[in-house]
Amino acid sequence: MVRTKAAELVVRCLENEDARFAFGIPGEENLDLMDAFHDTSVRFVLTRHEEAAAFMADVHGRLTGHAGVCLSTLGPGATNLVTGIADAFLDRAPLVALTAQEPLSLVHKESHQYVDIVRLLAPVTKWNARVEEPGAVPEILRKAFKIAQAEKPGSTHVELPVDVAEAATRARPIPWERTRRPSPDRPSLEKAAKLIAKARRPMILAGNGVIRGYASEALTRFAEQFHIPVATTPMGKGAVPWTSPMSVLTIGLQAYDYENLGFNKADLVLCVGYDLVEYDPVHWNPRATQTIVHIDFTPAEVSAYYVPEVEIVADIRESVDLLRERCGPRREPPWTKDLRASVLARLEIWREGRRGFAKPQTILKTLRNAMAADDLLLSDVGAHKIWVGRFFQTEKPNTVLTSNGLATMGIALPGGIAAKLTRPDRRVVTLSGDGGFLMMVHELETLKREKLATVNLVWRDGGLGSIRWKQTNKFGRTFGVDFGNPDLVRLAEAFGVRGYRVEKAGDLPSILDEALARDEPSVVDIPVDYSDNPFLVQEMGRIVARQ
Repeated sequence: MVRTKAAELVVRCLENEDARFAFGIPGEENLDLMDAFHDTSVRFVLTRHEEAAAFMADVHGRLTGHAGVCLSTLGPGATNLVTGIADAFLDRAPLVALTAQEPLSLVHKESHQYVDIVRLLAPVTKWNARVEEPGAVPEILRKAFKIAQAEKPGSTHVELPVDVAEAATRARPIPWERTRRPSPDRPSLEKAAKLIAKARRPMILAGNGVIRGYASEALTRFAEQFHIPVATTPMGKGAVPWTSPMSVLTIGLQAYDYENLGFNKADLVLCVGYDLVEYDPVHWNPRATQTIVHIDFTPAEVSAYYVPEVEIVADIRESVDLLRERCGPRREPPWTKDLRASVLARLEIWREGRRGFAKPQTILKTLRNAMAADDLLLSDVGAHKIWVGRFFQTEKPNTVLTSNGLATMGIALPGGIAAKLTRPDRRVVTLSGDGGFLMMVHELETLKREKLATVNLVWRDGGLGSIRWKQTNKFGRTFGVDFGNPDLVRLAEAFGVRGYRVEKAGDLPSILDEALARDEPSVVDIPVDYSDNPFLVQEMGRIVARQ
């Protein structure tokens, strides 16, 4: 049997796992690993920062359900991966990180650039390990992918010391097949069906698990057949199309969510693919008295505000279909239409922006009209994320992606790169504030080098809009949130990327149409008027509470 370097075996294992990309930056301690990517099916994508590489692997994992791969050298390269790895951990995105390390002979003592990365990453990974024997590579890589992709998915990490990478072995990749998820137990289904039959005002809370489990169509059929309103978490946006008569859009954005009216009056809540990290149940079950049915791949997390009457722990799509067969006919209660009507009415409130500035709701309505239902929108974190959650009407699952569990700024631009590489047939739009965009602006070079036609919108307000808003609400003043910006159009052009500036709101439709039609990357600078931020939370909450 032919002997091969452990580094070469790692790449063969990646091929065995059907990994399409490896995002990262090379260094001295992973030279052998980098050389092993030559003439393989795994495409290495050089990024300009390791954090961006981890964000790219994160988004690839979300879109495919298959672990994205990111890599770095030791020390600062590995520590730069941490934020993206943590984001994948909390947002349940399958990701495998590969980091280099000093030789094994040095890891027991102080050494140049040595940091114990295995211990550092332990709190933000499902599992991680150091390869100390070249023959163990196939088992460790197989386990890393298996655990990363198992429910609930997340990040794993493998450290490859430089001397182990250079060592030879006769080991080979381990064959694998995707395992079938278990079927639901019948007594739990029967109990849930009885609870639904007794309920006068049931609600469905749909989370990201519905999307991961490809259960959107099944859940939509179920909700519409039995006339049960559905609210999605921000991560579950699109699990049920906004056009469904049962959709009451997104919950979990602010304390005065207009959907809360429905949950306050509901006598049964079916939580389908719901994860507590997406939206704490204290906000929709504050008295801890709600009757709950839990339908998910894994048992319910323990919380005093989340105590299910019954748990259906199995494949979500099969669970919903089998439950549908056991439920009898239901008449549509009058409150269902009233609830949806009040929600949609809030979306029709428009206000003119200041001269030269556009209102968030105007931008999002224009963007929705310009994009097809299956185009992809990557939203960064900031005030604009709340507006996207409220106003961007989503037709299909997994078409609006953001950072929710970790809620980290900077994910949109690199995430858009991964989205376009992963789904080259889709149009991709990223939406960032000027704060988040400047955190990752260096990835415009990656975007240009990879020849990827993404449209990158920057909502410019010269500061940290979300924190400015919260400071004003709490203290009546702001501090430490204002900054200057370069000329964003000229900055984009310095990277060889097409730049547009929206001088007035009326120009936005034609600019978006042109940018989306071009086969090249672009940046669109949009001065935004955030004066409606207080209205978004406070006034809309009061209006609905009066219904």
